[in-house]
Amino acid sequence: MSAFEPSRQAHDAYALDHVDHLPRAHGAPPLRGVLRQLPEDFIVEEVLKFEPSGAGEHLFLWVEKRGANTEWVAREIGRAFGTRRGDVAYAGMKDRHAVTRQWFSVSGARGELPDIEGLEGTEWRVLRAVRHNKKLRHGAIKANRFCITARDVEGERDAAETRLATIARQGVPNYFGEQRFGHNNIADADAWARGTIMPPDAHTRGIWLSTLRSVLFNRVLATRVLAGCWNKMISGDAAMLSGSRSFFIVTDRDDEIAERCARFDIAPSGPLWGRGETPVRDAAARFEQAVLASAPEAWFAAMSAAGLEQERRPLVLSIGSPECERRGPESVMFKFELASGAYATCVLRELMDTP
Repeated sequence: MSAFEPSRQAHDAYALDHVDHLPRAHGAPPLRGVLRQLPEDFIVEEVLKFEPSGAGEHLFLWVEKRGANTEWVAREIGRAFGTRRGDVAYAGMKDRHAVTRQWFSVSGARGELPDIEGLEGTEWRVLRAVRHNKKLRHGAIKANRFCITARDVEGERDAAETRLATIARQGVPNYFGEQRFGHNNIADADAWARGTIMPPDAHTRGIWLSTLRSVLFNRVLATRVLAGCWNKMISGDAAMLSGSRSFFIVTDRDDEIAERCARFDIAPSGPLWGRGETPVRDAAARFEQAVLASAPEAWFAAMSAAGLEQERRPLVLSIGSPECERRGPESVMFKFELASGAYATCVLRELMDTP
């Protein structure tokens, strides 16, 4: 650790914000292939934190959509029920270029359960309808299940299975994925922070604020990947409890801390920048200070003016129920489960390169 210079590595990471350029944790991927040739190649299924009760004034719809935006489907459901858009809710956005299954709720849809045979559009259909006593809230997702098919695959399939087993044991860096940044969000967010452009609306302003925070988080994580300490505690780390926003500061890296970290009960964390003093200390603080020192002051001024408060995000992403299936001579299917807010691309980039 003593030979590592966070300031130099942070400066290098500053120029590599594109997700494809972020350092990998497990070496070069064993496979090369093509993703998303068809929407069915990327299947995502939402898991809520609760089961609908079967009774209540809110109608929950289990919806499959193909090649469609979540917000567009919500409007279509509202039109189908003759309700306002505000009466239709969902727990989270799902990828457009995929086949996804997620819950929507409709308020005020009283009476008998509808015949779901007729509840469909050109790019969506209702698979199940059930009642519940509360409206579906944003963030009510426990996890997402992924089933991803890679085609035109080259490389060693056995090595891919070995790599997936390694990922199951050690996790992957919990980067913000490409979906967070879009085509030009980083450049636009930077220009806005410097005062050269204005956001067209409050929603875009929120996206740009999230972009700045996400870039800084990814840079901190990248420096720790390069140093080999992204998935283990260092002095002064803010250790986050699994499935919680709570954390504690690590002052003594004993065997118990190492064992809890190894089984993903806790994880080192990085900053979602906000006003106030950072909670981390010692070596962890030096990593974060090196990254923040390399970022434009205008970014912090913009985030501070927006009133952002300090938050933490785990540096480590663990996966559940991993599977690797050979689907003919040139196709491989990967299955795994991720906690809400995590990006499947962070797992895939450790398994395969894409053209």
